[in-house]
Amino acid sequence: MQAVCEHNYSRFLRMLPDCDTEELCYRFTVADGLAYCITILDSARYTSTVSVEQINQRVPSFMKPCMVVRLYHDAKMAEVVSSQNTGAIAASYDYPNANMHAKNEKQMVNVFLAEWLQFCIKLRPQVLNEV
Repeated sequence: MQAVCEHNYSRFLRMLPDCDTEELCYRFTVADGLAYCITILDSARYTSTVSVEQINQRVPSFMKPCMVVRLYHDAKMAEVVSSQNTGAIAASYDYPNANMHAKNEKQMVNVFLAEWLQFCIKLRPQVLNEV
């Protein structure tokens, strides 16, 4: 998982020109009707916290990916800390559990983030706006 988080950090740096300025919001479109917003929620000397969410009025909210990611600038890693508004994600879960989390849920959401970042970089966002 450490390698995935390191790759995610480098991909974030490719997408965000300035990831250490608080309350900046980047909106971009990767395809017709497929827009995303990356908002910098918090920025400190060694960490930044960003929100990543899909913006599409035609899709119900439960189908739109949204996550909170912490970027560790000293370790050069990016880790998903919350996904789909479910709160903090544990390193691993016993199975079965009351919320039906997968045993390796944290790894799965970080791999999803890696795939999403790769998708966005490959398509080279058509529009990138600071809001």
